[in-house]
Amino acid sequence: MLSQSNVRRIKAGVSIDDLAVSIARRGLIQSLHVRPVLDGEGQETGMFEVPAGGRRYRALELLVKQKRLTKAAPVPCVVGNAESGILMEEISFAENDERVPPHPLDQYRAFQTMRDKGMSEEAIAAAFLIDVNVVKQRLRLASVSPILLDLYAEDGIELKQLMAFTVSQDHARQEQVWESVRNSWQKEPYQIRRMLTETTVRASDKRAVFVGIDAYEAAGGVVLRDLFESDDGGWLQDVGLLDRLVSEKLKVIADEIASEGWKWVEAAVSIPYGVTHGLRELSGVADDISEEEQATRDALQAEFDRLTDEYQDADELPDEVDARLGEIETAMEALDDRPVRYDPDETAIAGVFITIGASGSLSIDRGYVRPEDERPADGADGETQNEVIDLETGEIQTPAIQRAVITIGRQPAPSDDEEEEDGIKPLPERLVIELTAHRTLALRNALAENPHVAMTMLLHKLLCDTFIHTNPTGCLEANVRHTFFSAQSEELKDSSSAKAVNDRHERWGDHVPADDQALWDWLTDLDDGTRMELLALCVSYGVNALFERPNPYSGSGISQHGLDVRLAQADRLARATGMNMVAAGWKPTVGNYLGRVTKPRILEAVREGAGERAAQLIDHLKKGDMAREAERLLAETGWLPEPLRLASPDGEQTSTPDQADAGEDAALPDFLTEDGEEEEDAADAEDEDVLAAAE
Repeated sequence: MLSQSNVRRIKAGVSIDDLAVSIARRGLIQSLHVRPVLDGEGQETGMFEVPAGGRRYRALELLVKQKRLTKAAPVPCVVGNAESGILMEEISFAENDERVPPHPLDQYRAFQTMRDKGMSEEAIAAAFLIDVNVVKQRLRLASVSPILLDLYAEDGIELKQLMAFTVSQDHARQEQVWESVRNSWQKEPYQIRRMLTETTVRASDKRAVFVGIDAYEAAGGVVLRDLFESDDGGWLQDVGLLDRLVSEKLKVIADEIASEGWKWVEAAVSIPYGVTHGLRELSGVADDISEEEQATRDALQAEFDRLTDEYQDADELPDEVDARLGEIETAMEALDDRPVRYDPDETAIAGVFITIGASGSLSIDRGYVRPEDERPADGADGETQNEVIDLETGEIQTPAIQRAVITIGRQPAPSDDEEEEDGIKPLPERLVIELTAHRTLALRNALAENPHVAMTMLLHKLLCDTFIHTNPTGCLEANVRHTFFSAQSEELKDSSSAKAVNDRHERWGDHVPADDQALWDWLTDLDDGTRMELLALCVSYGVNALFERPNPYSGSGISQHGLDVRLAQADRLARATGMNMVAAGWKPTVGNYLGRVTKPRILEAVREGAGERAAQLIDHLKKGDMAREAERLLAETGWLPEPLRLASPDGEQTSTPDQADAGEDAALPDFLTEDGEEEEDAADAEDEDVLAAAE
């Protein structure tokens, strides 16, 4: 029987129904605590009361009632002494009071283990009768740095702060932000989220709305999301990709508008206030509404009036009526917004502004004439000065159809057939990051092989940190923290530098003791040469010669000055170690460079590496063929792109020996010559060269 001594009176925690489901699934995990019931003479009656476990007792009763448990099923019980001096109320309270819910981190680890063993998030949620979002939130803690998780386990950080770190997957950045805020009064979750997402763009940003999250993700973009707080759709991480998608979409729209015959089209994310000042605005004529369209509008107006009259006295409109009224208003506005026609003669000298509104909608303002485009007054003979007259026949010729000048963000937009030919554009940011990742790995390998330089670099860093506190971090993070590459090409892991670094790490890893005191004793007994070699190995992992976008708006991230210092120190380190990217095994290929840049860039590379004649042999090819031929031409030239070249101490970039010798007279590869030598006097040989390059 249930005991009246049970102190639990208020419903809290898991319901009886949910507890019954748990017992049916897992069995009774915790025994009931019972005491014999005594009669008036102090003798046991054969009945037992339950002072601790009343909810479990009720859940068992429910299972019997539902015929999911037989009445004779054994139930484990702890039988107390009826003559004990300890009150049953004390036992009841102690059992409930001493029950501690699992730490959220223990819960996360349990969920993580169950998922690793094959359970889905939905199955885990069903097993514990909780919402699946709770499971997802706990599992999301896996994205937090293990250092912060250990800190949370020791109560060094609050759960709400830990949850804020889940908006980023970058452990190094998470640890950097924590170091910045841990001793600051500004360490609220919103502050942590702001610092982790300051170089991103909110999904509610008008650029993101204009392009669409689906299009951004389809192009390879990553969206950071917060499972713990409302994030308005999250944060778009690749701002460069987003801006490119915006420009491409504006270009498509601008091309479509240009086909209407305008002289110029200016498209931008934002058009400055007052940009139309001093421009003449054309007056267009709205198209007449057709009879069919007018009939549709009249029907919509009649339905709108009927619904308004029917519900004019209602305190609140039904949802379906409110939605229908909105649809009618939108449809009538679309019919009232008539296309505007302009005089073709005026259109030929006027232009259009295209921009994105605050809500992400497209805004198009047609018909503005710049002062310099105004036509001069008619001549005395009545002929306008812009007419073209054939001097032989005296007939007025129809002027050629003009091509609209399109600008995107105040920069001329490349036409479809000239996009690859209009000069050399800056290298894509991701490509620069990948190239500098190659260089960073090669520098690490070179530093590990030069203990003397490693010691000098480490001492330089430590002295700067000790005496010159204002110095930027530079290219050595001497905690030493292993810097991982946010962007890297697939071939990086197979490079000679990567293999050398991995082999060296594995060779030493088998010898380094895991115990702290044993490690100290081991280091003490090492000779100086071995200690220097180990020092060089450890210091090398702190080399960071990566290019990354400067963040001028906050103290976190890297400033332009800090980036300049980092790259300058990387050049100095390369000179000190004698590191050369050609010797490190880097060669330009379609995958790592040539297929990622424009045709002018490819031709520039071939011209610098293999000479002018080689560039002329492939300048007629399509981009894909040109990239493949350029890879063959540059294979043994030692040519390097700008991010991989070594800058001289005065700041000028130096060329590799092969690049310096390349020129118009450079010998072509065997596959572009008949005998491996130039035959400039034979036209047939030249034709054969062209064919070989175009295969």
